Amino acid sequence: GGGPLGAAMLRRSLWLCLCLCSCPARGLRIHEYLYFQVLSPGDIRYIFTATPAKDFGGVFNTRYDQIHLVPADPPEACGELNNGVFIQDQIALVERGGCSFLSKTRVIQEHGGRAVIIADNAYDNDSFYIEMIQDSTRRTADIPALFLLGRDGYMIRRSLEQHGLPWAVISIPVNVTSIPTYEMMQPPWTFW
Repeated sequence: GGGPLGAAMLRRSLWLCLCLCSCPARGLRIHEYLYFQVLSPGDIRYIFTATPAKDFGGVFNTRYDQIHLVPADPPEACGELNNGVFIQDQIALVERGGCSFLSKTRVIQEHGGRAVIIADNAYDNDSFYIEMIQDSTRRTADIPALFLLGRDGYMIRRSLEQHGLPWAVISIPVNVTSIPTYEMMQPPWTFW
């Protein structure tokens, strides 16, 4: 039971299970999800869902228990970064737009970033995952590239601004099957 919220959470659990447990026919790939948890600031201490790029970028061979998630400056990361020194050995939070997903990933890689999380530039997007695909340049990128919902990216950046912080601290990737409270730790704005 638990009223309407309980019902919404149950529907969401069933939907997640259907998406993650169904075996696609004839090689159609359903999104694989990757999860990360914000550890600080505390007001956004949630588990976020991202989708890996479809046909470029590396994979996480290491679990980072505490790594910085640094918003790129400028946010679209289509060229030289003003805060590139802070992205070295950390993970960059980048905004969609201005250049290809691959170009952004290469910029972060060139600045020594371990991975890039690209948030949709539609701040109200709280449900639609974009497939990030290779651009036409035949270039490659070796670091993982993830797509994040616009609402999630906006809420993370807004929290950092409110606290005057240059970055968040995150764990990535997080194995949600080992966290019984996973449902309770999702951002409240994602419930439907």
